[in-house]
Amino acid sequence: MIDSILVVCVGNICRSPIGERLLRKKIITANSDKTLRHKAIRLGSAGIGALVGEPADPMVCKIAATDGLDMEDHVAQQFTPEMGKAYSLLLVMETGHRKHISRMAPELSGRIMLFDHWTGARGIPDPYRQSCEFHETVYRRIEEAATAWASKLTARKEHRA
Repeated sequence: MIDSILVVCVGNICRSPIGERLLRKKIITANSDKTLRHKAIRLGSAGIGALVGEPADPMVCKIAATDGLDMEDHVAQQFTPEMGKAYSLLLVMETGHRKHISRMAPELSGRIMLFDHWTGARGIPDPYRQSCEFHETVYRRIEEAATAWASKLTARKEHRA
């Protein structure tokens, strides 16, 4: 059972904070749309090379705000194996992140999946210091992937007679 998810990227100022916030929003929406009473899923984000203590990237904040997401209280934190062990699922943005975490903590290998697993599993590129248009494209890809994860995580189990 998945009761906690850690979203991981490199710096923890662009992709993973957006992934965490969008996933939270999508899970809440999916639960309310289906009037389900799921146990709350604990969500967090971290970076394998985090810009520790930094807020979300200003471009990320601007794009998120247009979608009603508030990123102002985000503070980047460094991924550690101990942190990873506290979550039942680690969603990474690129296959290299999976490899990095698996080398650091082999026991976590079975808990790691790509954030875009259900939407192509190609990985989501880093928009850091890229154009506004590229940030918007990455945001849409993260949103699409978050919607797919929320659907899977909140799916009603069918009972067979």
